[in-house]
Amino acid sequence: MERRVFQRDGMTIVEKLLSWSSGAERARPGMIVESRLDLVLVNDVTGPLAIEQFRKIGVGRVFDPSRIALVMDHYAPNKDVQSAAQSKMLREFAREMGIKSFWEIGRCGIEHVLLPEEGLVKPGMIIVGADSHTCTYGALGAFATGIGSTEAAVAMATGKCWFRVPESQSYRIDGRLDRYVTSKDVILTIIGRIGVEGASYMSMEFSGSTVEAMSLDSRATMCNMAIEAGAKCGIVEPDEVTRRYVSERTADLIEVENLFSDEDCRYAATFEFAAGEIEPVVALPPLPSNCVPAAEASNVKVDQAFLGSCTNGKLEDLALAAEILKGETIHPNVRMIVIPATWRVYREAMEKGYLSIFLDAGACISCPTCGPCLGGHMGVLADGERCISSTNRNFVGRMGSPRSEVYLASPATVAASAITGHVTDPRTIR
Repeated sequence: MERRVFQRDGMTIVEKLLSWSSGAERARPGMIVESRLDLVLVNDVTGPLAIEQFRKIGVGRVFDPSRIALVMDHYAPNKDVQSAAQSKMLREFAREMGIKSFWEIGRCGIEHVLLPEEGLVKPGMIIVGADSHTCTYGALGAFATGIGSTEAAVAMATGKCWFRVPESQSYRIDGRLDRYVTSKDVILTIIGRIGVEGASYMSMEFSGSTVEAMSLDSRATMCNMAIEAGAKCGIVEPDEVTRRYVSERTADLIEVENLFSDEDCRYAATFEFAAGEIEPVVALPPLPSNCVPAAEASNVKVDQAFLGSCTNGKLEDLALAAEILKGETIHPNVRMIVIPATWRVYREAMEKGYLSIFLDAGACISCPTCGPCLGGHMGVLADGERCISSTNRNFVGRMGSPRSEVYLASPATVAASAITGHVTDPRTIR
């Protein structure tokens, strides 16, 4: 077992991670540091360009095949010749470089759920990925952030990346969440308060009794959407929940010591939220910050309900939606699409009967893919259509036509709205 000891010198979690990984005596906000990387990720959209740029560097081999992950998830299965060619490029690169962390169709899944599930993400790690939602891995106490494809090429070649040390913001949530109020409602409420630029190049550090009581998957939902507030990363202090999650998935553990924010650290801003005051919400188009209580948007009719994505396609998300949909029928004017995030999630949802509940209600179930989240396939919207979605972005044209609309919500609110045909507070259904 590897052991990483972090110094206590008035630093936040992220400052400690970047100080340790760069060898800096003390990483202060604003400093430029060069950190050693534990994991570099690319997918079927960003990978081809990264591979092309990697070839131009001329090094011949990646810095460490065991620290590279290639995931085909955006257009999986391939939707056209171009996406097939992109996947072929990743497949051949993985074979050439001896990269084992490559998953083919039938074993793959959405990258930001798949990699933690496979035990590749651990507390204390430094992770970069050519995808903006790489910040998801902060839920396990890792410094994880998105980079461009060209940067990913250099990272694959050198195993290093430079960062400007971000300032940290503290988000403390205390108390017990109400029935059918989820971590998705928490993060949307936070973004609604601070705006889509409220954490620009900051580390969003989540803590408090509410977070401590959350599952790892719920924490991942919050860290996943840190980028929607402009953040460099989201992070949660690793605890027993983290250790149990990781130890159940891999024997190759990292023991961390002092990986928490020191009492005398400095935050750029501190926010406090009472969990009992948070309710089911929706983010109205075209920004994740347009957050209102779901009950106040009940006049909004929807054509499609989507349950899935790296934000909310995990097993607990499907379980929550199944609880609401059991014995119900999806509204005749609504089509519901359910996409489990990985094949493991798919299998467990099948074994627990969730998929049968969705089918009985009239939903369509797809294989693991990002699909409609980015307007790729498996549920693209036409002009004038509205979708209530468990995804992370609702920009103009995000899921298809620029004349369509996306309303972001929790799995519970998505399921409730699929039943009624309009945006619905799930607490009114059961």
